[in-house]
Order: sequence, then C-alpha cells, then structure tokens
Amino acid sequence: MHRLDTAAALPPSLDDLAAIGERILADLPAEIRELMGPVPVVVRDWFDEELLDAMEIDDPLDLTGLYQAIPIHERHSALPPGEPELIFLFRLPILHEWCERSCPLEEVVFDVLTHEIGHHLGMDEEAVQRMEQR
Repeated sequence: MHRLDTAAALPPSLDDLAAIGERILADLPAEIRELMGPVPVVVRDWFDEELLDAMEIDDPLDLTGLYQAIPIHERHSALPPGEPELIFLFRLPILHEWCERSCPLEEVVFDVLTHEIGHHLGMDEEAVQRMEQR
C-alpha cells in the first residue's frame, strides 16, 4: 500500500507565501525596486472585518492584497512618515484564487504584488487595472 506524502498535500504556509513574495520583489527590474525602496511583504491568513467595511468590499475572497502607507507621489520629504510601509498578502483569498485560476501559485502572487506595487507608485485602481491588462 502506498503512503500519501501529506507534506506535499498541504497548502502553502504563511512563510511559503512570504518567501514567494520576497523572491518576486527581488526579481523586479532595478528601476522598480529603486522607486519602491524597502517595502516589507507581510502575509496574513485574513484581514479584519473593519478593513472590509472601510473598503466597501462585500466578498472577503476579493481582497488578496493591500498596500499600506502613503503612495510615493503624495509624500512630502519635510514631513515625518505616518504609518509603516507594508504590502499585505492575504493567504486564504490568494489560495482561493489559485484554485480558481489553476495556474502556478507564483503567477497569482506576482499579479497581487504588482497590483499593490501600482498603488505604492501612486496609481489609482483604474490605472492599476489598465496596467494589468497589458
């Protein structure tokens, strides 16, 4: 009788997704990395309900990532930074999208990260979506 390798059957962990995200950021063109500066990737399973309400999101599976901080074009060098810059990846919605799309997990994480990087660089939702369609 064959034994099932349960380690291979487990979904990627928070650390697995963080490692994928960091690899993707490291592989971005130097110009983008310079514009971004050091922005940590934080992976959580879910977000809090207040965030969904504030963003007026009905389906919690629609929120796969979030850029938190002041976009580059809105900063003023004389003012102290407000909140820490972070890119959040939300694991469970990402895994749901991964299953829906039937593509490599790295592709889903890349799409989420580039979407959030667009916000970091000051693009609104419409501009980010146009960029993604190229």
